Amino acid sequence: MLNLKKTDPEIADLLEKEKQRQIQGLELIASENLVSKAVLEVMGSIFTNKYAEGYPGKRYYGGCEFYDVAEDLARERMKKLFGAEHANVQPHSGTQANMAIYFATMECGKDRMMSMSLSQGGHLSHGSPVSFSGKMYQVTQYGVDLETEMLDYGIVEELAKKVRPRLIVCGASAYPRRIDFKAFQEIADGVGAQCMADIAHIAGLCATGVHETSVGVVDFTTTTTHKTLRGPRGGAILCDKEYAQMVDKAVFPGMQGGPLMHTIAAKAVCLKEALQPSFTEYNRQIVKNAQKIADVLLDAGLRLVSGGTDNHLLLIDLSDRGITGLEAEIALGRAGITVNKNTIPRETRSPFVTSGLRIGTPAITTRGMKEAEMEQIGALIAQVLRDIHDEAVIRKVKDEVVALASRFPIYPELA
Repeated sequence: MLNLKKTDPEIADLLEKEKQRQIQGLELIASENLVSKAVLEVMGSIFTNKYAEGYPGKRYYGGCEFYDVAEDLARERMKKLFGAEHANVQPHSGTQANMAIYFATMECGKDRMMSMSLSQGGHLSHGSPVSFSGKMYQVTQYGVDLETEMLDYGIVEELAKKVRPRLIVCGASAYPRRIDFKAFQEIADGVGAQCMADIAHIAGLCATGVHETSVGVVDFTTTTTHKTLRGPRGGAILCDKEYAQMVDKAVFPGMQGGPLMHTIAAKAVCLKEALQPSFTEYNRQIVKNAQKIADVLLDAGLRLVSGGTDNHLLLIDLSDRGITGLEAEIALGRAGITVNKNTIPRETRSPFVTSGLRIGTPAITTRGMKEAEMEQIGALIAQVLRDIHDEAVIRKVKDEVVALASRFPIYPELA
């Protein structure tokens, strides 16, 4: 980083501080992961210098011959990984991938969509009133059964029959159980709607058979390329050939201009990595690790939403502890454990405060940690949550976190 240190020492200093934070701490944000050095190299490459509006073979700028090859590689690898007929890798994010499907299937201000409530596990872009999706479309939202804290497909079906939406959205950002994509598509078919699955969180699990896939089951699948896919921050869309043209037109020129070609090339790299046999074992370990932490927390007397997890994340219900999600997030952060406050079913607090914590295992699994380390991490979390104001405990946990993290370096040469 010699050039950066000379040009902008303030940013260089921030990068160094963030590097140390990641090296010395435990990242338990469910939507985050650690990319390979190869992905990092492409993200900081000269591919960032070029405009490439359009698609391979149909660009609006000259000099795109190498970018065409890179995007074709990303598309073909995406199709191979998921068994899809068509892939669009240009969306800048998962939200923009969702936006493209909304634009392709619904008329703004007129059509109705049905989606999972943000407060019960959905995503901001699934129709929240503060999101473009909630402002541009008529949205009816479903949630979980408050007894089981899991989806009840019969209730979803009854709501769909009443609402008659144009599009039904499934997928979540804070739902620890399996999602039956076939059931959602059947519900959509029954009311003359189309179905979109947002698998941003569980894409790696779906690609490797650790979770049932939505690709080839529902009409449209959107995803991010980070999280369990372990690639650069970006989005993608998968669908059958019959929808290819409408999807591509919705992305460009409908939603965005020039794609980020350094990111698309990095997507190609992460997808090549994901096609290796080791990626399947990695995703299996993600789930094993999440379930082990869940077991430890349950044994410690903490309550988990739905009683456990089937995927990469779990939700702790703190409502009986006299503390908020925000307070717990701050305390754990000071101990070197990064988590996020999160709303839970029956939420009574603001989204800025919350009654829950979301914990995920993709990043620590990338570092090579397994069940034995999850036993330790779960115990450390429980120690802090027993008394978030005990400074001695926080200091002790922080020392243990640093020691544990040092055994599993992110990039060994940076340790």
